[in-house]
Amino acid sequence: MPEPWLRETELPCHAAVAAVIFALDQAEEDLARIAPPPSADFHLRHIAGSLDRLTTYLENCQLSEAQLAVLHTEEKGSGESREQLLAACRQAFEHTRKVLLKVPAGQFEESRFIGRQRIRTTAIGLMIHIAEHTQRHIGQIIAYSRAASVA
Repeated sequence: MPEPWLRETELPCHAAVAAVIFALDQAEEDLARIAPPPSADFHLRHIAGSLDRLTTYLENCQLSEAQLAVLHTEEKGSGESREQLLAACRQAFEHTRKVLLKVPAGQFEESRFIGRQRIRTTAIGLMIHIAEHTQRHIGQIIAYSRAASVA
């Protein structure tokens, strides 16, 4: 099967948003094809958590106390099983897609603010970062998976 961006799927959104969604679809499919080793657990937690946080910023909101609490446990985790981590990723991918589909092209250049320091970016810049950041961590998981299968 071709990669998501080559499937001639038409999405009800601007082509730039569709490209971000296709990148997320590819990341999710890559994740489903591999068996992440325990060394990849941080990346699974981080994908779910960062998608949640970045999507919150895309919606022009600041993080809640619950999101900040998750952020503080992301490095070491809180005893989640592999299935819980993968389910959290699937849920984050789904939620992010829904939010992305709501962003009209007329808002692409609008400011969005990241973190307590309120670092300025644009909505389209944030959407692109959501895709590339997620793919970066999927790449790490793939590398860990390959290394674990060789060992």
